[in-house]
Amino acid sequence: MNNNLTSHESVNKFVAELHMRMYAVLGDELMGLYLDGSLALGDFDEHSDIDFVAVTRRAIPEQTFAQLQTMHEQLAQLNSPWAVQHEGSYLSMRELRRHDPESCTYPNIERGVGERLKWARHDETWNVHRHVLRERGIVVTGPAPRDLVDPIDFDALRTHMRRCMIDWPGSLIDDDQPIGHRGYQSYIVLTLCRMLCTVELGEIRSKPAAAQWAKSMLGEPWAALIEHAWIGRSNGGEPADPVYVVRTKSFVRFALARL
Repeated sequence: MNNNLTSHESVNKFVAELHMRMYAVLGDELMGLYLDGSLALGDFDEHSDIDFVAVTRRAIPEQTFAQLQTMHEQLAQLNSPWAVQHEGSYLSMRELRRHDPESCTYPNIERGVGERLKWARHDETWNVHRHVLRERGIVVTGPAPRDLVDPIDFDALRTHMRRCMIDWPGSLIDDDQPIGHRGYQSYIVLTLCRMLCTVELGEIRSKPAAAQWAKSMLGEPWAALIEHAWIGRSNGGEPADPVYVVRTKSFVRFALARL
């Protein structure tokens, strides 16, 4: 394993620990470990998380899943800024190759305190991860990502992204449940910027790049909302400002109308 994967020493140290513990559970079943997300796209900062993809020879059985779940619970106790700020999925070589709607549920962990490894369905929008991994993925160990992932059909990805925008942010418009924290309000706005960027440009950009594009392309009043969301990444635990919650829902309506 390369111990100088990134320019962030604490990230390299955590990834080395992740790999060591992962291999202790999986052994030679572990074919490869890769970093994608903001690390691969070059826009990683102290408010980002570590995105990983673990590739196995065969699909993870239930007994191994339980062992991996315990392993991630132990990782969360480490004295590391990334102990609960990492997220990733475990896919077999066959599952990673291309999206298969008949077989798309894999072990997955999200960032955050109290998160546990779980079985999660990865729909076609997960092709964003496949594309970033294939084109820009950082190899911790294993073969080149291009040998493992087929090229992504961007027309199909854009079509599915449109449906996803309607199903997810669109469902928030009339949701009576409040957007309680500023971190979630920021996540909605910045993720919507990335979705719009993919649909309109046919490109996958990082959060800061997509936010910059959206501010320039959409102008006011959305540029101010996007800037507020970007600042909110570092104040995620604060209560969401009701004024900006209303503006966020208006932004969702605007984006859906733009489709």
